[in-house]
Amino acid sequence: MDLKSYLDENGVQYQWETHPTTYTAQDLAHAEHVSGHKVIKPVLVQADGRYVLCALPASHRVDLESLRQELRAEDARLADEQELRRMFGDDCELGAEPPIGSMFDIPMIMDESLFADEQVTFQAGTHEDAVTMSFFDFFRLAKPTVGHFGRPA
Repeated sequence: MDLKSYLDENGVQYQWETHPTTYTAQDLAHAEHVSGHKVIKPVLVQADGRYVLCALPASHRVDLESLRQELRAEDARLADEQELRRMFGDDCELGAEPPIGSMFDIPMIMDESLFADEQVTFQAGTHEDAVTMSFFDFFRLAKPTVGHFGRPA
């Protein structure tokens, strides 16, 4: 299912923006003229053999040791490109995955720092499209657990 259909079916109000091609969440923040704290970066991690989609601000990086502790996992590592392709398939461009694990049946964890934002922005499945919506709607759709695993980059 594409992101627009998913958002519409769930009754979410959002703004869909087209921007010059961006390959990082920080570049997206620059293109959309918003703080990197308000742009959600999704990071796919494998923890003890299961995949978890992490959501954190573009201005942060995943602290794998903190994440491992949050997940109560023995091992945690970043997924590679092949794993990303397998998990997200043809639903979006590699590196432009929306940070909504429920769309892909992937459990999610969100860094608690995202609670500070009233609105959030993220890639909409391509390197040229972005969505901005209320944090409340994002949280309702994503259904993440919440943890503290992001560190300023």
